[in-house]
Amino acid sequence: MNRRVYPPFPPRPGSRGPFAESWWGRAWVTALEESSLDAGRLSRGRTYARAGNVDQITVTPGLITAVVHGSRPRPYTSRIRLGVLTADDWDRFLDVVAGRPAHIAALLDKDMPHELVEAAASAGVRLLPGPGEPAPQCTCPDDGHPCKHAAALCYQTARILDEDPFVLLLMRGREEDDLLDELSRRNAARAARNRTGTPRPPVTVGARAALQRTEHPPLPEPLPAPDVPAQPPVFPETEDGPAAETLEFLAVDASARAHAFLTGTESALAPLTPWQDAVRLAAGHPLLAGRHTVSRRFTGLAGATGGTPKELARAAAAWRQGGHAGLAVLEEEWDPPAGDFDRARSVLTAAELPRLTPRRNRLTNVSGVVQLRYGRDGRWYPYRSDRGREDWWPEGPADADPVSALTGLLYG
Repeated sequence: MNRRVYPPFPPRPGSRGPFAESWWGRAWVTALEESSLDAGRLSRGRTYARAGNVDQITVTPGLITAVVHGSRPRPYTSRIRLGVLTADDWDRFLDVVAGRPAHIAALLDKDMPHELVEAAASAGVRLLPGPGEPAPQCTCPDDGHPCKHAAALCYQTARILDEDPFVLLLMRGREEDDLLDELSRRNAARAARNRTGTPRPPVTVGARAALQRTEHPPLPEPLPAPDVPAQPPVFPETEDGPAAETLEFLAVDASARAHAFLTGTESALAPLTPWQDAVRLAAGHPLLAGRHTVSRRFTGLAGATGGTPKELARAAAAWRQGGHAGLAVLEEEWDPPAGDFDRARSVLTAAELPRLTPRRNRLTNVSGVVQLRYGRDGRWYPYRSDRGREDWWPEGPADADPVSALTGLLYG
């Protein structure tokens, strides 16, 4: 059974703030308070919740359970019931979400858009509590609706919903992983249908005519490139083959590169060493990009090429600065010929920027926190380090003008 367990919230004595910050969390509290028959029990329930009287909370489809401590030595078990969605309800809801990729992104970012709830309601699917919901129960002798113990559990549940709207979907019957897997399948099927579309009628020429003509008709125009890279299909798990998540990772990269070539935003493939290709992936892959990424996949990619996660993250930042040239600036020092490098110091001085000390192809300020590196491509690459440490990280865009590169680093 799908099940989540949440540790007790710490006491907040004397607090008078709301139990929910998100609009869907507030909607949960409103449903509780509007269905209550006794404002006094609600007030005592809020006091119990703020005092930390609610133990760990267990959420399963249609049911929220917790042990709640009251005024007596023996605690009570409180339950909150919520109707689960039918298979047809889930089918309509998933169609609504799959039709708007922004909805998926919002859910993963722990947000529940108003538009998603409204679109689901238009499809006949209720996510937030309706009439008679939430339905409280408790083992205490109080027959109030709700009793103060169940009210305390409801208020603490609002705080859980604040942190993760997927909990609301679990209450309605489906776990997060199940939903995302099903959305992935639907998106893959939709992409396949879009790629198939209506085929163009083939351009045909009779064999006799083709053999007799010295000039052949031009080839038909290529199909237009799609607006965004296609999503890969859902790969099955196999016992002896590579992991499905590894295949998906590589397929996403291949699709993005193919789309870049088709749209002219990337030139022909350049030969890459395994390390350079790992850096390229870490710099641009949507599942890896980021200076402080420490995911299992990121760590595995670094280890497979003989590097550490920090080395790979630094190299990826350099690649985002300037591709091959940016990585070369990170990894090598060289002696530039007289000319642009020497003139840059006087240009920076004339611009009244901090004094920089030269060393080979690098200019570093006296405090040791900013640095410009001159690349073989004639551009200046800005770097930054913490004071007193030789831990230089690429930061900001490269520029052919040293003044622009440094001012962007200092004031950008």
